[in-house]
This record gives sequence, structure tokens and C-alpha cells, in this order.
Amino acid sequence: MLMQKESYLYKRLENDKIQCSTCSHRCFILPEKYGICGVRKNIEGKLYALNYGKSISNSIDPIEKKPLFHFLPGTNSFSIATVGCNLKCGNCQNWQISQLVKTDKSLLNVGKDLSPCGIVNNAIKNKCQSISYTYTEPTTFLEYALDTMKIAKNAGIKNIWVTNGFMSKETLKLISPYLDAVNVDIKSFDDKFYKNVCGAKINPILENLKLMKRNKIWIEVTTLIIPGFSDDEKMLENIAKYISVELGSETPWHISAFSGVISYNMQNISNTPLQTIRKAYKIGKNVGLRYVYGGNVFETSLENTYCPKCNELVIERIGYSVNRYDINGKCKKCDEILDIIQN
Repeated sequence: MLMQKESYLYKRLENDKIQCSTCSHRCFILPEKYGICGVRKNIEGKLYALNYGKSISNSIDPIEKKPLFHFLPGTNSFSIATVGCNLKCGNCQNWQISQLVKTDKSLLNVGKDLSPCGIVNNAIKNKCQSISYTYTEPTTFLEYALDTMKIAKNAGIKNIWVTNGFMSKETLKLISPYLDAVNVDIKSFDDKFYKNVCGAKINPILENLKLMKRNKIWIEVTTLIIPGFSDDEKMLENIAKYISVELGSETPWHISAFSGVISYNMQNISNTPLQTIRKAYKIGKNVGLRYVYGGNVFETSLENTYCPKCNELVIERIGYSVNRYDINGKCKKCDEILDIIQN
């Protein structure tokens, strides 16, 4: 059964035309047409989210998989998604659920009926301290996510978004009272990259990150390094400087290696060399970031947390196995605060 709910953020215009204000595309949508995300439809002059209550994927994940390394480390997060996405990234690894609905509307019916209360009950049943809205872009299922977040907050469960950051300011205002942590992609520092590879612009993302910081939401940033597209050292330095200056040097930066074989339409691009990840790691450290991590690589030391003051190993990560050597969020050797959110 197709689920739908009237969208929370849109304007009605003349002749049943609509402007959606859920994300920064701010789509103008004619009657019986869809927004860029593929899941919001103008039906008789009203905008409906057609993915409400329809879980295309849900699972219990280590929170490190988001990736979040400084927020409730070593815990599990109940993870949820629907179909659809407001971007069209060529590197997308979940393209079967994020992109295909844009051309095949029958996929709007795919998924499991799961209510917001059902999501929270699943989290409680499985002893998850948080719920993550992830896999696809949570902005795309704002109504479903927000209704769940409100129930989760009342139940003492944390809310996490894994997001491209291209939501509207109105969406960010709605979710901020209930949002505890985010991992936001800064895919590049080049607007041409965002336009050509993702179908977006970078400035709304950077502005949203600053708003999240002001709203005291815990932020971690991920940059996927794609050879020939987002591996320029000066560009990576600019990302690191932005994080340090605008978000704070305590903000973790995750640098991930690209794998072409599982991507949406960049299968011909080679995988990211380990040496490129190491270079980016050094760039982040040289700029002054306290925590830089390398992901999707076999060098596990790049995923460990070291004390930024004395370089003592404080959290060891092997896959999703976590060994902690800190004492209540402080280095056991020098007593340095390690910027870990533990509850």
C-alpha cells in the first residue's frame, strides 16, 4: 500500500503550482509532478511525501558505521531509511534505493510498513541508545523522521542524521530541537564538483553546518576522496581549514576511500590509493584538527583515536570492534579532554 503524508514545508502558488521548501533545491512542482527527490508529489495543489512510514531499510548498526567516532562510542544505533534522495551523486553506493525511484515510481511501494512508534519500539527492544536516519538522505523523508524523532526524544533515545547537508533552513529549524548528532558530507570545496557530480551547490551545506554548530548539535564531517575529482591537496586543505575555523578543531574529519565498482555511475574510476588517504590525514593534522580518521582502508591505525596532546592511544578500532583506554572521556596518561559525547 502506498503511504503518503502532506508535506510539512511547502507553499501553494497559482494554478495549483507548488514550491517545496524541504531542501535547498526549493523545487517548483506542477500538478501531478514530482520534486527532484522523486518522492514528493503535487496532488491537486497539495504536496505529499509518498514515502511516509515505508522503511526500505532498517537494521542495528554500530554507531561507528555512520561514521560517528566521538558520539556514544561502542554503542548500537537503530538505522532507518526510505527510498529517494535530493541529490544524484555519481559515487552513491546506495543508488538502488536512493536513485531508481526517480525513474520507476512503482518502487515507492517497496519497503516495510513501520510506524514512527514502531521504530522507537525497535530501538528500545534492541537496546539501541540512538536512532540513525541514514542510508538515503533523511531530508527526503523529513515527515517520517521528524515524527519519529519527537517520540524518540521523549523516550530518552538520541537522534542522529547522516546527511548531505542540503536541507533547507526551515527543515533544519524543525529538526534541531530533536537532533543530537550529525555526520555531514563535505564532498568537495568546489561548486563545479557539486553541480556536475551531485546536482547541488556547496554554499547551503556550509551555511547549514554553521547553524548546526550554533544549535549545539554534535558534528562529524566526512569527505569521500574520489581520484581525479576530489583529491586535490589544496581543496582538501580548504575543507580542513573550514572545519577548524567554522566548526571547531574538535570536530572529527573522516576521510574515506572511494570504491568505483559499487558506485552509481562512476564504475570506471579507480579506487583511492592509500597514500592519498595518508596525505589527507596529514593535511588535517597540519591544519590543527584534533581528530582525523581514514576510512574504507585496511590500515586500522587510521581509525584509532589518539590523544591530541600526548598522542596516547585512547580508542582502538578494529573493524567495528571498539576498545577504549580512556578514563571517562579523558586521556589516562595526561588527563586531556577527548571531546567524547557519552550520554
